[in-house]
Amino acid sequence: MKREHELINRIYVAKTDPDAADALIRNNMGFIRAETAKFLKRIPIEGKDDELSIAMLAFHEAVQSYDRIRGAFLSYAATAIRNRLIDYYRKESRHKADISTETVIDDSGRTLLDMLDTGRDEIAELSQRNAAKEEIYEYAAELKKFGISLTDVADNSPKQKRTMLACHEALGYMRSNQALIDKMLDTLRLPLAELTLGSGIERKTLERHRKYMVAIILAFTNGFEIIRGHLCRIAPHKEVSKL
Repeated sequence: MKREHELINRIYVAKTDPDAADALIRNNMGFIRAETAKFLKRIPIEGKDDELSIAMLAFHEAVQSYDRIRGAFLSYAATAIRNRLIDYYRKESRHKADISTETVIDDSGRTLLDMLDTGRDEIAELSQRNAAKEEIYEYAAELKKFGISLTDVADNSPKQKRTMLACHEALGYMRSNQALIDKMLDTLRLPLAELTLGSGIERKTLERHRKYMVAIILAFTNGFEIIRGHLCRIAPHKEVSKL
C-alpha cells in the first residue's frame, strides 16, 4: 500500500504541475502500453497506432479527475483508457461505414444503408458488451482475492428491507473513511470491529452479509463503472445509488 500512497501523492502534484504530469505519464508508459495492448489484442506501435496516443490522453484525464475516494488509481485509469478507446473505435467504425452506405447490394435495389438502418447502434452495443465482459472478468478477479465468487454475492445479498438499510448504512460509513477501505484492501478482510463501532450496526448483521458488502465496496472504489451503474439500476430500495 505504501507504493499506492506514493503514486496518489504524485497524482495530486500532477493535477497542477504540467511537468509532474508529463513525468507521471513517462513513468507509467509500460502500464499505458499494456492497457492499449489489451484493447488491440497486440502490442501497439508508437508513432503508428493512434490508440496509444489516445490511451496517453485518457491517462492524463484520469490523473486530472482522480480522487482518493475512487479507490486504486491504476484500476480507475485502466477503465478511463478502455472507455476512451471504445469511443474512438465507435467513431472510426461509423466513419468507415459512411463511405459505402449508398452501394446497392442486391437486385431489389437495397443499399447497405437500408440494411444498417435498424434503429439500433450495433457498434455501440458490441463495444458495450465487450467492455462489460472485460470489466466482469476484472471484477471477478478482485472478488477472488477475498475468496468470493459472483454467485456468493447474489446469495449473500440482504433479502429484507431493514437488513438492506442496515448494511448500506455501514457501507456509507465505510465509504466516508478511506482508512477502512485501505485496511480492507490491505488485509483482504472486511474490518468488522471498526465498522461495527463506527456505524452502530450489529456485528452479526455485518458478518452475515460480509461477502455482499465487500463486493459493493470493490465495485464503488476500483473504477468498475459499468458494474456500478448496473448495481444502481437494480438495487432494492435504491440504497446502492446513495453510496
